[in-house]
Amino acid sequence: MKKHLHSYTIDKKYSKSVAYFSMEFAIHQALKIYSGGLGFLAGSHMHSAYDLQQNILGVGILWSYGYYDQERDEDRNLVAKFRRKRYYFLEDTGISVTVNINGKNVVVKALLLPSETFSTAPMLLLTTDVEENDYLSRTITHKLYDHNTETRIAQEIVLGIGGVKVLEALEQTIEIYHMNEGHSLPMVFELMHKYKDIEQVRQKVVFTTHTPEKAGNEEHDIHLLCKMGFFNSLPLETVREITGIYGDMFSLTVGALKLAKIANAVSKIHCDVSNKMWSHIEGRCPITYITNAQNRRYWADKGLLKALDEHEDYELEARKKHLKRMLFVEVANQTGKMFDPNVLTIVWARRFAEYKRPGLLKYDLERFERFVNNAKYPVQLIWAGKPYPFDTQAINLFNELNYISRSYKNVAVLVGYELGLSMLLKKGADVWLNTPRITREASGTSGMSAAMNGAINLSVADGWHPEYSIEEVNSFTIAPVSSELSIDEQDRMDNENLMNILENQVAPIYYDNQERWIEMMKRSLTDVIPAFDSGRMAHQYYNKMYIIERDIGEAPRVL
Repeated sequence: MKKHLHSYTIDKKYSKSVAYFSMEFAIHQALKIYSGGLGFLAGSHMHSAYDLQQNILGVGILWSYGYYDQERDEDRNLVAKFRRKRYYFLEDTGISVTVNINGKNVVVKALLLPSETFSTAPMLLLTTDVEENDYLSRTITHKLYDHNTETRIAQEIVLGIGGVKVLEALEQTIEIYHMNEGHSLPMVFELMHKYKDIEQVRQKVVFTTHTPEKAGNEEHDIHLLCKMGFFNSLPLETVREITGIYGDMFSLTVGALKLAKIANAVSKIHCDVSNKMWSHIEGRCPITYITNAQNRRYWADKGLLKALDEHEDYELEARKKHLKRMLFVEVANQTGKMFDPNVLTIVWARRFAEYKRPGLLKYDLERFERFVNNAKYPVQLIWAGKPYPFDTQAINLFNELNYISRSYKNVAVLVGYELGLSMLLKKGADVWLNTPRITREASGTSGMSAAMNGAINLSVADGWHPEYSIEEVNSFTIAPVSSELSIDEQDRMDNENLMNILENQVAPIYYDNQERWIEMMKRSLTDVIPAFDSGRMAHQYYNKMYIIERDIGEAPRVL
């Protein structure tokens, strides 16, 4: 019997049924099944699908131990702790399916996150951590992005093949299968068993690519994938024929580009980078773009929006200082440092990865020290973010920043970077700093939700920033340098440009021209909404991705 999963009435504009597959979703602080930007984006999409009453179902995995709990050891260095999570607000669907992984049948159980719990589209969360499975099979859904290659592949089989089977067991009629990144690619091979025709399957599959980084475009040995059941018993010759991948390494991104009717990048610049990056792939689907966005209802402080609507600058400034005080309670709790709401506060907070350059601010240590100790224009600096728990380089950088922060009462490094802390930081920041190497940040979505809370973005000209930024009106931009230069020279020049902006533009405006700073805060708020609210994004996914057909050998056409 078909189970009706939506608690809301579907809007006719969005009646086409979509299953949105993602390895992670950042829905609420209480549901720890995400690591970073990919999950934040998916979470906002699910919130806006609810707001717009769209016929979307989220399909993800219930990670028993989450990503990891970020803590400190006795020397205050980062420690990754794995603790079992339990969620009593999830409902048992009564549905279990079986997937074959490495020649063994594994039971996949489906739990439901109802729409009304956190005001999202309904979501099906899959787990193998059930009594019917042996211990090894249970560990498949223990940790998000498990370090073991075979476990990672097994996770992707559970999401892709298990997800399709669960939808069928629940008698859900799905017209579009949306892959948020390539992790759920095995869904295509399960659909091949049902439809027998790759062109029929392509009409039902769309793909979002999120990063130009090599680590984000997963590759595995094609023979290992075949052995593990990634291709769902489809002959290897058939897999090679439909994907055009004839080497030993199988790229999930290339497979997705060959097996979807259309793909999208997540900003205008990322679209150009992606089309250039994958231009050598013959027969790939077109890559358009839908710039990422964040859900205003979830992220934006209502007090700030009220002051903005009422044109009360005094109230806006007072509310921002109140939000800074709330953040500084957490700073004091974690570090013992008492920050001042009247002092310019700069925040760098996102996933810790080398290409995002969390340490760019301190590249020139002497200048950094002068900046931090400037009595005329005092500043407060906060770093936060989660490195991948097995990325030694990123963890060492986090610990280095933590060590440096001990020497300054106005520099803090925070742990526990999840939705709750992210919210505090975005509401309490005066300046939201974004420093990736140019063309390597697909979107930089965190800056959107910071802008929704009156923070001023200071960013390289990458990702979403050029679509939004009006220099010294709503944001500041670090002038791009040539990618032909050495990495060290790029970092040196970017640091010099960044420090010039902070010392000569940001700090003087904040302290010497308060009226102008308030105007920039207001423009930050008004320019980010609705252009970068995820209602716009969720609407565009229907118009640009879901309700189109692809003629063989031609670009998609709008119905």
